[in-house]
Amino acid sequence: MVAPSLIPKKAGDRVKTDRRDAVQLARLARSGDLTAVYLPKLEDEAMRDLARAREDAISDLQDAKFRLKAFLLRHASRYGGRATWGPAPLRWLSEVVCPTPAQPIVFQAYVRAVHEQTARLQRLDQELHEQVKAWRLHPVVEALQALRGVPFTVAVTMVAEIGDLTRFENPRELMKFLGLIPSEYTSAERRRHGSITNAGHTHARRALVEGAWAYRYPAKVSRHLPLRLEQQPKMIQAISWKAQVRLCKRYRRLVSRGKHANMVTVAIARELVGVMWAIAKQVPLTA
Repeated sequence: MVAPSLIPKKAGDRVKTDRRDAVQLARLARSGDLTAVYLPKLEDEAMRDLARAREDAISDLQDAKFRLKAFLLRHASRYGGRATWGPAPLRWLSEVVCPTPAQPIVFQAYVRAVHEQTARLQRLDQELHEQVKAWRLHPVVEALQALRGVPFTVAVTMVAEIGDLTRFENPRELMKFLGLIPSEYTSAERRRHGSITNAGHTHARRALVEGAWAYRYPAKVSRHLPLRLEQQPKMIQAISWKAQVRLCKRYRRLVSRGKHANMVTVAIARELVGVMWAIAKQVPLTA
């Protein structure tokens, strides 16, 4: 299977027939100019759909909260406590009084939308935890959680979007697949590197960068990490601690050189995906 969008095509070629297409594909296959694509298994694609549905639920919940907060701000109703959505702010919402008969209708619609999206997200979270247990790549998801900044949601998003990480021959191919390598503009003796290519799956890249922010703090054994490490073999535990020490040190070193925090985080994410590849190599999988 090849990628249709990557098939070379001559400029100005407006004649398309099955015979011409077959001859062109045969010539390109002989010259090695066709780009093969990875076909996920049916259960892998189903898990990816479930993970993306959870991301959609998060986005819809954020939109619902934004509309409610904007409504309250327009009418000068401000919560005096911390800006969170815990039990105390929800109790405060039940005490909000609107001056006109029409405004409570809008207010209650926004509040109900927040509750509905919250319940939807909780249902999808529960289903995702349950479905992953029967997935063939569940051992990889569990092993990746040994890394700092890679909780369950980040691990399952990475594996669901990429599939088997070990199908790449080396970590750099995986970095290239995720669009984390810098673009390059080279001509003659002039060589210039630009921003990252942003190729590949945006879902996996976003989850990876979010996890990389955890390395801005010094290396330490947190309260939650040992719980994820205790079921993993010594080799994976060693990789996890070695990666944490290296990436935390690299983050501080790049920041001290004046690099922007966002640029540093992307650099950490690029190395983090290489560590994920090394951990996946240690996990035996069944067909």
